Amino acid sequence: MPTINFEGQDFVCGEDETVLECMTRSGMLIPSSCQSGTCQTCVIRALEGTPPPGSQNGLKDTLKQQNYFLACICKPEEDMTIGLSLVSPRNTVNVIEKDALNESVVRLRLEKPDGFSYKSGQFINLVRTSDDLTRSYSLASTPDDDFLELHIKRVPDGKMSCWVFDTLQVADEVAFFGPAGDCFYVPGKPDQPLLLVGTGTGLAPLYGILRDVLVQGHTGPVHLFHASLAAPGLYLEQSLRDFATQYEHFTYTPCVLHGDTPEGGQQGNIADIPARELGSLSGYRVFLCGDPPIVNALRQKSFLAGVSMQDIFSDPFVFAAQDG
Repeated sequence: MPTINFEGQDFVCGEDETVLECMTRSGMLIPSSCQSGTCQTCVIRALEGTPPPGSQNGLKDTLKQQNYFLACICKPEEDMTIGLSLVSPRNTVNVIEKDALNESVVRLRLEKPDGFSYKSGQFINLVRTSDDLTRSYSLASTPDDDFLELHIKRVPDGKMSCWVFDTLQVADEVAFFGPAGDCFYVPGKPDQPLLLVGTGTGLAPLYGILRDVLVQGHTGPVHLFHASLAAPGLYLEQSLRDFATQYEHFTYTPCVLHGDTPEGGQQGNIADIPARELGSLSGYRVFLCGDPPIVNALRQKSFLAGVSMQDIFSDPFVFAAQDG
């Protein structure tokens, strides 16, 4: 069985065991979140030995060439010496604002470090400094803001989300690294119609993308559909309605699965609503964020409605195995 050397110690990787599982079993902390190769929190580097190609799925070619891989999906085929690398620097900042957006979603605003750059819609990996617990959260802010904004939903028994809700206070210290993700707006086709669809806190990256789109002078129609099980789960409704009043080419549609339908909203399965309301989506650029099953359904529906797969950008939210 392969031996993993990490920080001068040798660890034997069990049969069908990932590097992350081996390190965790041995009491060694490697930052991780989704444990499915999605969030890229657990990117580390093989200093000696070659990681299996499958453990590099989703990484940029520049990282693959430097032997970076994802510890959560890497089942080593040979001995390796690995080094922890977060790819981007770890930043330590203070919380500057904390307020409730609804009963289950809190908005955090963090200090923005000097020189920190990102694209609206990308995510960062938030770190609790007391024990390095790490979770991924999308940015709702834009690069023009002087803060970083996160929308965090309380997950039942979630280690990070419950700590944020119940313990974290303004002026407290947190850390983060990133940004990461490719669900963001790229200018160049200002008249292309845009479709933004999100569920729950999937609104966070879309809110940043929307503001970026409007600031950059996109002239094509922009449609945003935000869905929740029922009306109390929606948030930032007034801000989005104000945008719709200010920009004639922007349309906001709140959606619910059941219960009272908000003014101007729709009821039903969010996977069906955009194509039902807009008809053919041929020529659209589409941004999808939220629960993975719904994002996958929306991706399929968008493709069937005429969207090129190259024009579908998605950010499915994957919770850690047992908490959020």
